[in-house]
Amino acid sequence: MRTRTSGKHEPDPECTPGGPAERSSRTRILDAAEALFAERGYEATSTARVARRAKVPKGLVFHYFPQKMDVLVALIDERTVVEELDASGGGDLDGAVPGDPAGTLSGLARALPLRASPAMRRILFREADTHTSVRERLGRLNGEVFLRARHALELALPGARGDQARLEVAAATFTAVLIYQENLASLTGQHLDPDAVAELIARALGA
Repeated sequence: MRTRTSGKHEPDPECTPGGPAERSSRTRILDAAEALFAERGYEATSTARVARRAKVPKGLVFHYFPQKMDVLVALIDERTVVEELDASGGGDLDGAVPGDPAGTLSGLARALPLRASPAMRRILFREADTHTSVRERLGRLNGEVFLRARHALELALPGARGDQARLEVAAATFTAVLIYQENLASLTGQHLDPDAVAELIARALGA
């Protein structure tokens, strides 16, 4: 039971800015937007629909997010994380096997450095062509995967470190497959096999 310690009105801490109630409403809005953007796409989802799914007044959506774009930006900022590897500082790559570039790349394919729900992954890859914030996050992911792929190939093929140009082409090729395979599958239904691509790259490098 709450008690008063003075004659002044004491605001309910659950209703104060940043309190649990506000966080709950904001979270419900983001949860609803995440589900709807993944199901229908950003453009096809109205703010009113987000409000209905979240079970909040439409005005509350604009209170937290003045424009619909702000909802998408918040989702990308808060619910997708690209894990960065400090390869320049000798960062380690779990599963890198000297002499086995195909196996090493396959291991990288199973450990994409992206922490995001399946719905957020769909949003990230679907909206990258049209929204700057999404494109920037996908660009960071592309850069991180390229860095890891090149580092993995250097570890797997220590004798090839002098041929940086070939390793970079191989890393860029494998990165493109990993990054765009989901988009390709969603657009065409065609699925690329990263393990098969890894094997092709290893053979091209003479392994």
